[in-house]
Amino acid sequence: MTDEELREELLRRMEIDQAMRDPAKGFPGDRRLARLQRLDEGNTAWLYSVVVTRGWPLVSQVGERAARAAWLLAQHASSSEVQRLFHQVMADAVERDEASPRDFAYLEDRVRVRSGRPQLYGTQFHDGLNGLEPMPIEDPALLDERRAAVGLEPFAEYEAFIRKTEDL
Repeated sequence: MTDEELREELLRRMEIDQAMRDPAKGFPGDRRLARLQRLDEGNTAWLYSVVVTRGWPLVSQVGERAARAAWLLAQHASSSEVQRLFHQVMADAVERDEASPRDFAYLEDRVRVRSGRPQLYGTQFHDGLNGLEPMPIEDPALLDERRAAVGLEPFAEYEAFIRKTEDL
């Protein structure tokens, strides 16, 4: 697969992923969840095959938008084990300035939450008693410092945005 073919396939899969997650475009209830699960399983298997044969899709290979698409598919990975692999190879890409530290922060939190650990960047929320609440955060006093280091807005702004989208 050429870099251009990979770029096109990543962008195609991202477009489908986002369309399926748009409540206005999807199927209701359980049918929608079942379709999302099948979509995530297919995307996870496909991205896994890409990663094991040619490595993480780098910005220099596929461009920023398609590299972001790879992250999005990793974020929605159906397997915790495979998601941890994506996390490892994306971490290497971030170290080489070939992937977004901002995007990686979301994947870092997703992997941590899935493994029962507190998140570092405060990107993951769940339904709580009073609506959406952040999942547990490690060392909250340093949260905004960690967020700024990867290019994320202060947590209070992000939380306000999350709560606003909850009401849509």
